[in-house]
Amino acid sequence: MGGNLKIGEVAARSGLSVKTIRFYAESGLLEPVMGRSPSGYRLFTEAVFNRLAFMRRSQSLGLSLQEIQELLTVHDRGSLPCGAIKARLEAKLADIQAQIAALAILQAELEGILSGWQDQPPAHLISQTICPNLQQPTAGVREKSM
Repeated sequence: MGGNLKIGEVAARSGLSVKTIRFYAESGLLEPVMGRSPSGYRLFTEAVFNRLAFMRRSQSLGLSLQEIQELLTVHDRGSLPCGAIKARLEAKLADIQAQIAALAILQAELEGILSGWQDQPPAHLISQTICPNLQQPTAGVREKSM
């Protein structure tokens, strides 16, 4: 393998904790750039830094470790996973756009509730609800018998 970097050096140079690197190694994310010394220490090649940078950037864009593992597997088989990465990022973008639309609806609803907020609603509303600002009176609704 030709690796001679110990985990502490990789941690120091990458800015990641030893615990994080150990977790990645145990998860199989660092297999191609990691080996073991005769005494069992993890040893890494210089390529570990490129791999860790890819993983860090991918996570910052919302990819899970499972997704990253799948993309690294494509790379480790000798292909560039750019098409698969693009598809996953497009899916993430679509999810974010849907979340933004849902949040815009929620924002409008909250603004509407707050614009008509009454700290002391009429007494007849207080007796019919838990919080009249959030609930409409339940006119005509009968209680279910238990």
